[in-house]
Amino acid sequence: MVNRPQAPADPTHGSPRAPKMHGGWLTRGAEGRFSVYVPRDGEVLRWTEGPGRRFTGPDKIGGGGLLPFLAAAQGPDRYVHLIGFRPTGTTGEAGERHVELVHSVQFQTGRPNVEWKSIGGSNGRAEWFGNPALAVDAQGRAHVFVRNRGGGVSARVQKDAGGWHPWWDLKGGRTDQNPVAAVNGAGLVELYTSSDRGLVRYVQHEPGARPVVEPLVPTPVVPGTLAAVTGASGHVTAYYTDGSGRICAWSPGRGLAPTPFAAAVGGGPLTAGRCLIDGYDCTLLAQCDDQGGAALAAYLTEREDTGLYWTPSGPPVLGPPALTADAGGAAAVAALAADGGVIVTRQGTEPGLALEPWTRL
Repeated sequence: MVNRPQAPADPTHGSPRAPKMHGGWLTRGAEGRFSVYVPRDGEVLRWTEGPGRRFTGPDKIGGGGLLPFLAAAQGPDRYVHLIGFRPTGTTGEAGERHVELVHSVQFQTGRPNVEWKSIGGSNGRAEWFGNPALAVDAQGRAHVFVRNRGGGVSARVQKDAGGWHPWWDLKGGRTDQNPVAAVNGAGLVELYTSSDRGLVRYVQHEPGARPVVEPLVPTPVVPGTLAAVTGASGHVTAYYTDGSGRICAWSPGRGLAPTPFAAAVGGGPLTAGRCLIDGYDCTLLAQCDDQGGAALAAYLTEREDTGLYWTPSGPPVLGPPALTADAGGAAAVAALAADGGVIVTRQGTEPGLALEPWTRL
C-alpha cells in the first residue's frame, strides 16, 4: 500500500507559526550553554544562551527556502546536526511539490554552521511521504530515517571518512509518518515506528551497520504520538498513546512489553527526556492538553510501576515542549508560544519538579 502525503502533517502545507519539529531542537553545547533552533520564513533561526542565562538572537543560519520542518540531534561530541526539507522546484503528476532533505552541522555553540547540503530523498526528488527522524551514534555519524513511497522505512547514514552511504531500504509497510530514533547505551541507533497493526523497532547490531527490522508487536498505537528516551540501563524506552486515553511504555531491551502506565492529558505527540529531581534519575514527559497548554510529568527512570502525575505549565503552546538537561542534570524546557514566539524555562531549586517562570526569547 502506498501512503500518500496528508495535511496538516505534510510540511508543504505547514504554517510558519506552527512548524513541525522533531528531536532535540533545544540543545546544550560542550561548554554547557543552550541553543534553540526554529525553522521560520524559509530558514532556521537560532537563539544562543550567554552570561546570566540570557539568550541572544535570533541569528539566521540559512537553509535556502526550507519548509517549516526541522529535525535536530546531538552525539557525544555535542555537535548539533540539523535536517530540513527544501522544495526542488518540480511537482508530481498530481501537483505535489517535490522535496529533498538537506543537512547542516553546528560544531561550536554560537558559531556559524556548515553550509546546508542536499542528501536527496529515499525516492529521489519526490513528494513528501513523512517527516524524518534523526539520531547521531557514538562515533558522531548522523542517521536519517524517513518513510518512503511504499510506506516502509529508508535510511541514510554518514560514512566514517565523510560523505553519506546510499539510501538503504529497511522494508516495512504502512508506517507512521513520524518515526522516532534514539541511541542506546552501546552507542547503536534504534528506530521506533508503528503501523495500523502495532509497533515496529529497527536495530543496529554493530556500529554503522544497516538497521534490521524486528517482528511487529501487535498493539493499538495513535500515529504521531511516539517518543523515546534512553535510560540508565542503556536500553531505550518508547512512549505512545493507545487511543484509550492512556500513555504506554515499550522497552524491548528491558523485556517490557507495551504497558499502559499513566493517563494522557491530550491526544497529541509526546516528548521525553531525563533529568535529576531531588537527586533521583527521572524520566520527564511532556504533552499538550486539549486546550493547548503544556503539561509535564516525571517518574523514576525505568520504574513505570510508580506511575506519574501531570502538572500544567506555562501559557498555551503550539506543540509539546523540547526537553533536555543542563550539565548538573536539571531540566531545561523550550516551547513555541501560541503566537510562534519562543519561550524557555529551567528547573528551579525547590524540591520536586518545580520550574522557574517561563521567559520569552
